Amino acid sequence: MATIATLTQKADGNLEGTLATLNVTAPIVLVPNTRKAKDNEPDYRVISRKNAFELGAGWNRISKTTGEEYISVSLSAPEFGTIYGNVAPAPGEDPSKKVIIWNPAS
Repeated sequence: MATIATLTQKADGNLEGTLATLNVTAPIVLVPNTRKAKDNEPDYRVISRKNAFELGAGWNRISKTTGEEYISVSLSAPEFGTIYGNVAPAPGEDPSKKVIIWNPAS
């Protein structure tokens, strides 16, 4: 599985970083959806920090195998179509560092 973004957890709950694929490098931020009114609405909005366009959304999930919480994301743009991924801890000891791991559609 490929890492497609590196992120840093901020004190305000935002996750800021860079989406990087073979064709696209873009600054992004995952912002908690404070206006969530229904269970099926996303827990996060994924926003381009370059132009403030919404690129996708994220949902809090619980792993069936480990019971750990994670964020499942869906990103979409004309340059790359739709990409699915999961936010996971980055390698190393810093708990504020996260990555998005590409989760190809089956």
